[in-house]
Amino acid sequence: MTTHSPPDAPHTALSTGLVWLMAAASGATVANLYYNQPLLGDIGAALGASGSALGLVPMLTQVGYAVGMLFIVPLGDSLERRRVIVTMNLLVALALVGVALAPTLHWMVAASFVVGVTTIIPQLLVPFAAHLAPAAQRGRVVGTVMSGVLIGILLSRTAAGFVGTHLGWRAMFWMAAGLMLVSAGVLRFTLPSQPPVASMPYPQLLRSLIHLARTEPVLRLHAVLGALSFGAFSVFWSTLALYLQSLPQKYDAQVAGLFGVVGVAGAAVAPVVGRYADQRGDRRINAGAIVVLLLSFVVMWPLGRWLWGMALGVVLLDLGVQANQISNQTRVYSLRPEARSRLNTLYMVTYFAGGAAGSWLGTFAWTHWGWTGVCTSGAALCVVALLALKRGPRGRAPEAAET
Repeated sequence: MTTHSPPDAPHTALSTGLVWLMAAASGATVANLYYNQPLLGDIGAALGASGSALGLVPMLTQVGYAVGMLFIVPLGDSLERRRVIVTMNLLVALALVGVALAPTLHWMVAASFVVGVTTIIPQLLVPFAAHLAPAAQRGRVVGTVMSGVLIGILLSRTAAGFVGTHLGWRAMFWMAAGLMLVSAGVLRFTLPSQPPVASMPYPQLLRSLIHLARTEPVLRLHAVLGALSFGAFSVFWSTLALYLQSLPQKYDAQVAGLFGVVGVAGAAVAPVVGRYADQRGDRRINAGAIVVLLLSFVVMWPLGRWLWGMALGVVLLDLGVQANQISNQTRVYSLRPEARSRLNTLYMVTYFAGGAAGSWLGTFAWTHWGWTGVCTSGAALCVVALLALKRGPRGRAPEAAET
């Protein structure tokens, strides 16, 4: 393997405006994964599909995202990153056009899979930002970009529901395609060129993922913590609409979508957590974040029958997940500067696997034990995460890894 020196790029290339631009681009792109969820009823009516067949649309979108993370994101280490990012923006725009034009469910499912594969731009932008940032500011920078990712996830369903209601579901995907084209142009002329940091053939690049997973215990620990916290997050969000509909007020999906707006308050704390991670670099941030996440389920179990109680729980939920995520990624990116895209691949594939498992667990718990089962399942994942943190390797603080 040939690596390029120095491992970190000149930091003068990273301005505050550029960091926020990457955050905005990450949020706008990750939203592509979630637009279809509140629109499934309209899509099914238009394409003559329902039930499990229609459920293939969001499922294959997520599967495609996992495939893209595993097989495309590692290229960020061996190719010029800006070119990869711009190319993926153009490809996801084309895939979104395919969704907007879908005449049948089979077409819709195939196009949705391609949307997932090509929507991996945030997983290229986060290590891009980490590479540009000075070591003392890396947590803050990663936190800011990741705040864009979480806000994009939270607001995507709200935006899709509004556009779908007033303009139709196809309009949402046409608008998303146009946004990706604009993003491609803006990023092409604002991102600095970032030469490859590890020159190796593609098969060797993929094999190196196995080596990294075997030799980096800190990576394994924080990937598990990320998977468990995102699993708890998904336990809640996969059942929220069902729970709200079961209440005497029979709240509809639009009310469920508005909780995404409430959750932005928790996401907004990410840069603050990042600055604290820069200063301390220890695992107390993870412990505190997971405790906050656990507290959210403790609050929502008795108070979830009232919207204000649910809103309080959502703020705590998103705060805990985001704080844990920033601490995880700050430590992971400090391990090997020449392998940040591959480290991010391993971390995020594990992270989203945890989210998928959490969605299944939440639905299962709701079906068998109702809201008590949902809150108990989410809390149990938090307890497991705390036990894993206690037993896990201490590793190096981020500052130490840079010296």
